[in-house]
Amino acid sequence: MKTYNKKDFKPKKRDAWSVFKIMGEFVNGYEQLSAVGPCVSIFGSARTPANSPHYTLGVEVAKAIASKGYGIITGGGPGIMEAGNKGAQEGNAASIGLNIDLPFEQSSNPYIDYEHNLNFQYFFVRKVMFVKYAQAFVVLPGGVGTLDELFEALTLVQTHKIRKIPIILVESSFWKGLVDWMENTLLAQGMISKDNMDLFHVVDTKEEVLSIIDKFYSTEDLKPNF
Repeated sequence: MKTYNKKDFKPKKRDAWSVFKIMGEFVNGYEQLSAVGPCVSIFGSARTPANSPHYTLGVEVAKAIASKGYGIITGGGPGIMEAGNKGAQEGNAASIGLNIDLPFEQSSNPYIDYEHNLNFQYFFVRKVMFVKYAQAFVVLPGGVGTLDELFEALTLVQTHKIRKIPIILVESSFWKGLVDWMENTLLAQGMISKDNMDLFHVVDTKEEVLSIIDKFYSTEDLKPNF
């Protein structure tokens, strides 16, 4: 096996200048989203077809949340993201899409408000935007990206980097295996504490989603997370 030393590593001379591009994405995102007001971030699969029950549920959930005055933030692509933006427009609330430059799959869906269609190169900047102005996270069935966003939210709450806001998993039959694994493996082996299982809710209907959000903000203020 070949070994390497410091002389073999040749950083690009312009690496430091990328910081300014990163700063630009943060500044643009903050300026755009701070003007929208309280939002709810909706996560879910980009691969969900429009004739899927999950897509229909996504539209209904987003519309119900939007009707309460919350803007809806999604990843801006197809599938559940499109359902979320569609529901936002049907509920007459801000419909925000945080698009990411990818070599496949991602393109803006048609239900994003023109003025709220943001594009990012860096995943980590995009993640910050999902979190900063979200008053709740609603997670519908999805794959690796959805799990990444879910566990990012759980980690931030668990480590007290943001306050404990509602994290709601929708479609209990889909999430059952994950929740059982967390309880029977992670919790059973001491990898997480019992309190960590209380960081999220598992529901099946839009009414349950609204009830959780309404109950939380009956005693809490609407405000950015940091």
